[in-house]
Amino acid sequence: METTRALRRGLAVVVAAVLVAAVVGIALTWPRGPGPATAATSVAGAQTVRGDVTATRMLECRGELAEDRLPDGTLPDTVECPQATVALAGAGGPAEVTVSVPPAVYRGGLAAGDAVTLTRYPAADGLAETYVWVDFDRRVPLAVVVGAFVLVTVLVGRRRGAAALVGLGIGGAAVGFYLLPALVRQEDPVVVSVCAATAVMGVVLYLTHGVSVRTTAAYLGTVAGLLVTAVVAVLAVDANHLRGLDDESSTTVTILTGSVDLRGVVLAGTLVAALGILNDVTITQASAVWEVRAADPGAGFRALFASGMRVGRDHLASTVYTVAFAYAGAALPTLLLLHLYAQPVGDVLATSAIAGEVVRTAVGGISLAVTVPVTTAFAAAAIGARTARAR
Repeated sequence: METTRALRRGLAVVVAAVLVAAVVGIALTWPRGPGPATAATSVAGAQTVRGDVTATRMLECRGELAEDRLPDGTLPDTVECPQATVALAGAGGPAEVTVSVPPAVYRGGLAAGDAVTLTRYPAADGLAETYVWVDFDRRVPLAVVVGAFVLVTVLVGRRRGAAALVGLGIGGAAVGFYLLPALVRQEDPVVVSVCAATAVMGVVLYLTHGVSVRTTAAYLGTVAGLLVTAVVAVLAVDANHLRGLDDESSTTVTILTGSVDLRGVVLAGTLVAALGILNDVTITQASAVWEVRAADPGAGFRALFASGMRVGRDHLASTVYTVAFAYAGAALPTLLLLHLYAQPVGDVLATSAIAGEVVRTAVGGISLAVTVPVTTAFAAAAIGARTARAR
């Protein structure tokens, strides 16, 4: 009993120290004051309006823009200029407006009855009131999909499923209210990401899996994996000169704010992407060691570690190619574009967009390869100490 109590006290001290360090880091990097994007992105009187498409038509315009250029660099005589007539919802303003639609949206499927969103710019400086295409209005179908996800998770996972959803909400709040504003204000991306992930996982793991030595072993393994990921990510991102310039959204952020360091965005994205993978692996490894001990109460540290690593190697192998396929799926449009340009494989892998995905996969694989044995060792040592009195 004394061994168990001493173990719990020691683990509690370690976890408390880790969480205090994370909280201090968050406090020091907490975003204060108005962000630089506030003034740059505000347009007086601009508002989002919604409506339903009543008709579409295809027109032809003269090719004048850079994006109209053909692969050989020439401008075509005419290009597609689709338009949509939209019946606006709510009172005030015209009942219907006609807006230009991106050709890709039109070809992808835009028909009468589709709910869409537009931006309304009021008349100013001698210019008439203008409506601009934004996107489809996905609120209803998105709510249905999310509702189904929540329902199935709770029905199957029950209490733990509900706790996982609460943890997901906590993680989302941390990203929205701390991580993003801190990056906009150019706080250190590694410190921000590691502190946010450490604090969030400290809450989520114990909330979902309960307060126990097993959960603590998984948590400490996750923190160790995060630290490894941070070091490897910094080295890999800097060595490959990844600056996020291939991402249109990232470039737009820089234009709007005039200050955000895209390297920091790439680093933070790499760390956040690795977090979910590490959590999955660490909790599985800790549980595997506990199950081995339950099946063989006489197993010592070496036997527990060896058995846990056999499970961990299988999990590591499957997770690595799962991660690779997930990143490949995200980069599929870029891969298609490069395929159309018939670039050599070496040149394709060296492009900024693909190199970024390769680096994320490699960093995730390295952090997994380190986290699996570390977590297994934590779990084997912890459960061995818990039962030392019985032996």
